[in-house]
Amino acid sequence: MPPATGSTALYARALVLDANALASVGALLHDDDLALHLRQIRESGISAIKTTLGGAAGSFEETVADIARAQQLIDSHPGLFLKVVDHGDMARAKREGKVALIFSFEATTMLEDKVERIDLFRGLGVRVMQLSYNRASAFGGGSLDDASMGLSALGREAIARMNALGVALDLSHSNARTTQEGIEASRTPPLITHAGCSAVFEHPRNKGDAELRALADKGGVVGIYMLPFLTEDNRQPLLADYIAHLEHALRVCGEDHVGIGTDALFFPVDEKDIREMDLQMRERQRSGTGAPGENRTPYLPDANTPRRLALVADALLRRGHAPRVVEKVLGANFARAFGDIWGSG
Repeated sequence: MPPATGSTALYARALVLDANALASVGALLHDDDLALHLRQIRESGISAIKTTLGGAAGSFEETVADIARAQQLIDSHPGLFLKVVDHGDMARAKREGKVALIFSFEATTMLEDKVERIDLFRGLGVRVMQLSYNRASAFGGGSLDDASMGLSALGREAIARMNALGVALDLSHSNARTTQEGIEASRTPPLITHAGCSAVFEHPRNKGDAELRALADKGGVVGIYMLPFLTEDNRQPLLADYIAHLEHALRVCGEDHVGIGTDALFFPVDEKDIREMDLQMRERQRSGTGAPGENRTPYLPDANTPRRLALVADALLRRGHAPRVVEKVLGANFARAFGDIWGSG
């Protein structure tokens, strides 16, 4: 099927931002297919990627090493990557045909319950942080926790510190109460960089309409992921399922508050990848970090390409969404929110 009218040109001119992809991006340095993967990243059309560093439970030392590897990748390939230090770096990457890397955390283990480490890690370039992974931390409840667990006093202190330093608060892995209380506590726009919509499919990692509206009311943005949690666990999600969540978020939040955070495998998935992911998912279930329904490879079979966001743009245009809305979803909304949080410098 040929692209929708204007789809190719729109994607080429847009600032395309994936708010959750290529975790521990520095690992690419030790990839046997490094040259191929660097070419695929360049050809993806993406201008900015938020990369998770430190994993789901990284120690202080492990996380510092992960940050160092990401920095080494940037230093080794300055023609392709640049590190986001301030808001203008994303537009700069677009102008120069590079990919801006936004350093981020999904876990809090590397903080070791020390709020002052937010300052330290910001100094190392981390610009987005969370309050918990799937299980509770000293800062708040995780998405797999009892609904009664909310934001702790230490969590409120952490949010105040993030706000003061210009570190974005990400509530993707928080449970409903911590999400709601985190949104209320934040003085800068809170983010949900990667989630789905509970109204489309009920799952602990998906967000309810009340949370989504509250986020939008605070100027925040929700990024829709391409994880298996978009659908029931007896089938693999497809692009149509993804668009259903994206359109629901647009209806609830409005066109200025929805983006993309795929959280899926970036490079084309083959049978070997599926076998390896099956082993990883089993280990995550054994360790207690996996979520219900985490029994399928995180990808969309009919969008199995590094240019998957071009397919999203094409699908939205075909369904009648205005070009300005598509550009906002592709990256402009997250770019605006990051500017509001970090400052426009």
